[in-house]
Amino acid sequence: MTLKEKIGQMMLVWAHMEFTNPASPEYQRLLTEMQTYHIGSFGLTIPAVYGHLVKGQPLEAAALTNQLQRDSKLPLLFAADFERGLSMRLDGATAFPAAMAFGATDDPKLAEQFGRISALESRAIGIQWNWFPVADINSNPANPIINTRSFGADPVLVSRMVAAYITGAHASGLLATAKHFPGHGDTDTDSHLALARVNASRARLDRVELVPFRAAIAAGVDAVMIGHLTVPALEPDPDLPASISHRITTDLLQKQLGFHGLVVTDALDMGALMQAFTGTPAQISGAEAVAAVKAGNDMVIIPADLPGAYNGLLHAVESGTISQQRIDRSVLKILRLKASLGLNRNRFVALDKVTHIVAQPENEAVAQQVSERAITLVSDRGQLLPLASGTHTVAIVLTDDAHHTEGGQAFLHALREQGATMRSFLIDATNVATLSPDVLNALPSAQRIVVLAESFPSAGRTVVGQTTGSAGLDPQSMQLLASVLAHASSRTIVIAFGNPYIGTSFPEISTYLCTFSNTPGSGIAAARALRGEISITGHLPVALPGLAEQGDGMQRARSASAVDGVR
Repeated sequence: MTLKEKIGQMMLVWAHMEFTNPASPEYQRLLTEMQTYHIGSFGLTIPAVYGHLVKGQPLEAAALTNQLQRDSKLPLLFAADFERGLSMRLDGATAFPAAMAFGATDDPKLAEQFGRISALESRAIGIQWNWFPVADINSNPANPIINTRSFGADPVLVSRMVAAYITGAHASGLLATAKHFPGHGDTDTDSHLALARVNASRARLDRVELVPFRAAIAAGVDAVMIGHLTVPALEPDPDLPASISHRITTDLLQKQLGFHGLVVTDALDMGALMQAFTGTPAQISGAEAVAAVKAGNDMVIIPADLPGAYNGLLHAVESGTISQQRIDRSVLKILRLKASLGLNRNRFVALDKVTHIVAQPENEAVAQQVSERAITLVSDRGQLLPLASGTHTVAIVLTDDAHHTEGGQAFLHALREQGATMRSFLIDATNVATLSPDVLNALPSAQRIVVLAESFPSAGRTVVGQTTGSAGLDPQSMQLLASVLAHASSRTIVIAFGNPYIGTSFPEISTYLCTFSNTPGSGIAAARALRGEISITGHLPVALPGLAEQGDGMQRARSASAVDGVR
């Protein structure tokens, strides 16, 4: 291989999983990037239209990977952020809930099945590498970006789940990634926006943050992704994120912890890293790539300026700043991974098999089982559960964006299917001011009020007064929830649909449930739990300050009427 080809193997750029004609400008752009910069890997994602992600289809993704493989000199490695399985980016795939829902089940066997099913579906469409599991411990309730993406706050629980997922993924041929080293859980900043900071001592890091990463390494994890965060106990330079710190990336991860797999940066286009450099976009991307490789990373992913990053590395080797041997060491790792996947023998997938592998009914049943077993009853002071048949109910879905609330709509639909007599409201940031009076006017006649508070971590999201990210409801929605509780707390059931910490702002909540996810499966599970159609068996994988301790969870058996089929 030439030096230029080797540098290309260390680069990964985005491609959209959508129908793309090979003659189209979009595909020709990918082809030009691949041939000009000898790109060895692509991260597959979906396009955003007016700020909303538009999901693709499994067959479209498979056709794209085949076409790119056909046009590449060397086999390509395809990666994706399938933290909840393929359904996170593609319609029609098996829809798993967020990681914290698995933590609430406290059943590593379910995490292992998750890994196995994700692997089967990913490999079917030509994706061989998942940027999961999240090994971060969400010990900070104010964390705006990890939150439900973490399995929980207990290092032992998180380690069990991380190892189990890796085992399942490997069983069906998927590369797994532990992220975000050395631990992004105890931060209050979204690193897509600004530089996050972990203030823990080295002793605390060894006792908490590093435990799941050690478990991942012991389980044979293929890659570790380095976070854009500062950790003064490990790297004294306050302006040096972990992703470009030799002390963290090489000395700690590779030498002390003994990890010999692929070391990759988080996305180079994230604000936390870009703010550490100055210059033009090309100069910043070049400086990032060089600093990352010098720190010990084998692959630099998603630079804001591809020519800048590529030429920065090329010039660094040609000038002697980075040795040819250093490049060879990383490229050999990448090529060996590709060979371990059999890409040197066959780089294509069979399109006629995709529809038989993706979303098999038995796999969808596993995903729904996780959603149901995750439901956790934190409190029921008013004994409002189960919701009796014929109870006049006002159901309110609070969400920041109606485009995101597939799960909220599934919840309302499931309640109606179960015969609930109800009036429903779908409240988002665009209509909360208009509909709030109608909501409050509907409360006096209701026997029960159910509020589904949908909130979840989302990259780069801010709300009023918060510039470092948010995983909470917007202020107007929080005010509406406060007003509902002020008028009818004793009749109100609040369901944290995703972020479990929402309830900590409202100690007056009488009945509080957590789903730890906002998927349609979680919405259906929440509706079934309200009606007593499933047992409630989940336990909190995190503490809710002032409300409940980690491990808490009231257990409820299925109601007799549900068992007998009576509604």
